[in-house]
Amino acid sequence: MLTLNTLHPVLVYLIYIASSFALLGLFVVIYIHITPYPELTLIRSGNLAAALSLGGATLGFSLTLSSSIQHNSTFDLFLLWALGALAVQVAAYLVMVKTLHNVKQAITEDNRAMGALMGTISLAVGMINAACLS
Repeated sequence: MLTLNTLHPVLVYLIYIASSFALLGLFVVIYIHITPYPELTLIRSGNLAAALSLGGATLGFSLTLSSSIQHNSTFDLFLLWALGALAVQVAAYLVMVKTLHNVKQAITEDNRAMGALMGTISLAVGMINAACLS
């Protein structure tokens, strides 16, 4: 296992922040590729429902990243739990799409209630996931 406690604290900080941003970017790329609608295009055109959905999922994943950094003693465990959290957030999205009907149509048509619901569920999943790491 890779321990970073022998490195200068600034270097450890840079490693964790760079890794976290890379993992966050990976999550967003995966998330927008599994959604059945062009999320970024919709957001650029002012679609609040798509922004709420993606924003909630991103915040939910970020909470788990934060918890993983705070509660794991090695960098390897941080990465392992971060990837697990990514899988949980993706699974939560897939369950939502199966459970809630017409998600694609609702988000595409800027149904803000659907976007808020999806974002809130993603955030809740992230909070629970983060708490499980403590």
